[in-house]
Parts: sequence; C-alpha cells; structure tokens
Amino acid sequence: MRHVFSARIGPRVFRVGSDWRRPVDELRALYRDYPDTAGEIPDFTVRLEGQSWFRRHVRPSVTIEGDYMLPEAVPLSLEHGLLAAEMAMNLQIALGERRYLLLHASSVERDGKVLIMTGESGSGKSTLSALLGERGWRFMGDEFALIDPQTGLAHAFPRPVSLKNQAIAVMQDAAGEARLGPLLKATPKGDIRHFMPRAEAVSAMDQPGAPALILFPRFGHARAIREMGTSEIFVRLTQASTNYVALGDAGFDALTHLVQSTQARAIDYPDTQTAISLVEELWAEFA
Repeated sequence: MRHVFSARIGPRVFRVGSDWRRPVDELRALYRDYPDTAGEIPDFTVRLEGQSWFRRHVRPSVTIEGDYMLPEAVPLSLEHGLLAAEMAMNLQIALGERRYLLLHASSVERDGKVLIMTGESGSGKSTLSALLGERGWRFMGDEFALIDPQTGLAHAFPRPVSLKNQAIAVMQDAAGEARLGPLLKATPKGDIRHFMPRAEAVSAMDQPGAPALILFPRFGHARAIREMGTSEIFVRLTQASTNYVALGDAGFDALTHLVQSTQARAIDYPDTQTAISLVEELWAEFA
C-alpha cells in the first residue's frame, strides 16, 4: 500500500496500509507515544482501500480489508478514515486472537490489581475508564481486556478511547484538548473523538496485573449495587468474549478461574461522579 503505519499495542503489533495519506497521518498523531515497529512482522494487518480506482479520487470511499474481516463491513467516507482504521484493528484482534481470552471490556490498574468493567454499548465503561486514568489509576484498555489462560493475569491493550457524543465534553473538561484526536462528525455511531491515554500508561503496557474486581456498570439509573451469582457472571462474560468458543478448553478454564477468583458486582449510576464514588467504594472493600 502507498502509505503505511505500524505500532505495538500491548502484546500485539499492528500494520495499517492505506491508499490515502490522511488516515495514516491521523493514526501517527493519535499513536505518537506508542513504540514504532516498522520492520517487525505484524500480528495483524489492516488495509484501507478504495472500492475502485474512481472512488479513490471522486467521493473517496474507504473499504476495510485485513487478515480477518467480516464480508459485510460497510465502506466509510474518507472523512471517517480514522474510524475505519480503528474499526478494522478491532475486528482483527476480535476475530483472530488465539493466545489470550478476550473480553469486550475496559480495564484500569492500581497497585498491581486490575478492575475490569464490561457492559452493553452505552453503559459508560469507556468514559469511566478514561476518567479513572486521569485520577491515579493506570489505564489498561477500553475495547478489550486480555486474560492470559495460563497465569490468569490481565494484560494491557491501551488503545485510544473512542468517545461518543456527550462523553467528548466530559473528557474535554477532565483533561483538556491536548490528547483528543480530530472530531469525526455524523459517523454511524454519532460524533466521535479519540482520547489518547497518558504516556505513562503506554510505557507501562507490558506490565500485567491480577484481576481483583469485575463491574457491570449501567448508566442512567439511580445509584445501586447488586450482588451477582457465579452463573450469571459466567454467562455474561461469555457473552462479552469474542473468542471464548474458539479457545475451547483453555477459554473455559480461564473464564472459570476468573469468575471463581474475582469479586463481581453490577452497579447503576446516574452520572460520572456517582460512578467514580461507587468504584472507589467497592475497590476499598474488595481489592
């Protein structure tokens, strides 16, 4: 491809090739604190291609390709090329990862112990993990938590956080403009800006941690904490994993150990300040 970007994120190396310079330049700015892996063999490869020679130049349309892809992936406009690259990187690891158990979850670390948060879209886990990363926690990831089946440790995958709609203003107020990427207006998911983790979180991304608490947050409800049975926790985590079935026995054993060894609670909250207070309260009790 004419333009190429590569970087290591946690234990995985990505290579993104593009027919256009713009998405690659935006990726380089967004991942400026990450190790450059040019020349290394990538674990996953992404290609951003024009649907045709004509569509590379007239109303450019970005088609997502890669080692592991979904055939029905819809092309995006060049203005949303950065989003196309980020989506394709997510698909690569979601469909192709076989070393770690993947949980679609955010995670943060404190004192060597890891808080994992997972829930449906709109639960607020992305914003909450980003805010905690500004309040003394080490941000470990937003899209995926990587659980080592052999050790049970959680490994960092600290991609920039995809902030949507109202969450953009929340992080602007909390951290300013310097670590926010370009505003992508009217995407299929609404307005999006990517928020870069602190440089120290990136430099420490090789350091795993022991899971200490799993939270299932839900935004837009009165403050509440609910205990959960192990069966419910197990089922909800299988639903949150993209490769649990593919890992077979290793996935079952890893998830069983995680559920049996880690406290879990469901929490409801009406605003971010309430969510943070709930996290700190439960962390003090269980971690």
